[in-house]
Amino acid sequence: MNRRKLHPLMQFAGWLVMLFLIGPVVIVLGTSVSDTTYLAFPPKGLTLRWFENVFAQDSFLSTFAISMQVAAGGTLLALMLGLAAAYALARYRTTIPAWYGSVFFLPFFIPEIVFGFSLLKTLIVLFELPVMPSLILGHAILCLPYMVRVIGASLASFDFSIKEAAVSLGMHPVRAFWTIVLPNIRSGMIAGVVLAFITSLNDMAVALFLTGPGISTLPIEVFTYVEQFFDPTVSAVSVLLMAVTTIVMILIERSLGLSKTIK
Repeated sequence: MNRRKLHPLMQFAGWLVMLFLIGPVVIVLGTSVSDTTYLAFPPKGLTLRWFENVFAQDSFLSTFAISMQVAAGGTLLALMLGLAAAYALARYRTTIPAWYGSVFFLPFFIPEIVFGFSLLKTLIVLFELPVMPSLILGHAILCLPYMVRVIGASLASFDFSIKEAAVSLGMHPVRAFWTIVLPNIRSGMIAGVVLAFITSLNDMAVALFLTGPGISTLPIEVFTYVEQFFDPTVSAVSVLLMAVTTIVMILIERSLGLSKTIK
């Protein structure tokens, strides 16, 4: 079968989109290796001293460890809550009101500043929770819409009669859920985890309101650093964050990804 050749205008539009997506990454990479004391692109000379400066700053390393803990905890909590919510919305879609599912997407529509201030008033002021649990819970709420949306899309095409048939033949409902439902929505769960982890790791608006003395996240530390310095260290931190995100996505795909699901 002959393949249709794309119109030159469509090809040009495609290249423009690729340039729009890749351009900022190239600029950040270029500025991170520039041998200048200020951000410059194209880079003037090549050096890796700004990456060395990142690892020489104890504040970057400590806040990165905190960011990883918050992202992992918030993602895990969002996964548990989002899986339960998505399953209920898909399984009992005929009995649950249609507007009920929209409640889980409110963090998408509320401005981040308002959302962060609301979490501050609720979690820290009202319930007097410590800073670390507040951060994890706040990021879980922030990531919950991704879990509900992506896992819900996987459950939309799932035939629940398969699980009911297994239960009617004597299988325990919990075991049927683990052995029948979860393997069929694994790809949606993986996608939700990746989106939630990236969102939590790079969030600053919510963390800005929930951090306290001695506890801060990497995006806030970078923001504070930019207020005092204008050297390419910030670009080096951004490159390392992109590398960490890529490694996490590859590890998740290799260990639990679609290739494993197909096998």
